[in-house]
Amino acid sequence: MSAPRPGSLITPDWLLSPEGRDYLTCILRKRKRRTFGLIERPVLPPQLPADVASYKIFVTGKSGVGKTSLVAKLCGLEVPTMHHETTGIQTSCVYWPAHPRHSDRPIIFAFQFWDCGESALKKFDHILPACKEKADAVLFLFSFTDRSSFEDVPALISRTLSQEENVARVVIGTKLDQFMHTDVTEQDIRDFQQTWQVPVMRVRSVNAPRLSDGRSLDGRTELADAAPVLNGLAEVLWHRDQITAGLVDIREGEISSNAS
Repeated sequence: MSAPRPGSLITPDWLLSPEGRDYLTCILRKRKRRTFGLIERPVLPPQLPADVASYKIFVTGKSGVGKTSLVAKLCGLEVPTMHHETTGIQTSCVYWPAHPRHSDRPIIFAFQFWDCGESALKKFDHILPACKEKADAVLFLFSFTDRSSFEDVPALISRTLSQEENVARVVIGTKLDQFMHTDVTEQDIRDFQQTWQVPVMRVRSVNAPRLSDGRSLDGRTELADAAPVLNGLAEVLWHRDQITAGLVDIREGEISSNAS
């Protein structure tokens, strides 16, 4: 059996369906996404069955590229307006309902993000092993406004992971909202994907739109920015799990950038 192409395993617009909206309600509270602690999880009513798939994801990249901002956006939190170097390790949990194709029931993807500042990684030898221990994926970040951060990605991947480690590799370009001032072109992205066979996703680094009185819009509106990346991560990790479980074989050259 040939491996499905990444981008074919998760139904991308499922949350817009009547069934998907019921599951989405379980991660919203008062029009905003709920914040979950390390031992918390959404409470689903009996009529909404779902399996839970948990993943540890390490977020790394040059200082200032927007690691903490990315995690905040994916968690439905306010994106910081000022840059502050992350001290030590910060962990955040995101629960994301998705529906794999050819499955009878949805899956709640539990993403545990590990965010660590560049200075802490360089200063303390135990930080990187702790972040990598039992990690399922590593997100390598660069900024569209900082070409050096993009050019450093191959070396960053080599420094962080060996070829033998069965860890999903995903590159994410941040600050897409400043695309008019980009130092990284679409041709650069295509060349990178062709050479390294690693998916590249893109994310805006601004907060979701707000009403004139400062109140946030409905949580479903805020999800518009985060959904493509969260679905993309679910796709990549689910695809990796199918290969690891021996359910599919690997086909050459099947790399997709399905989050934009």
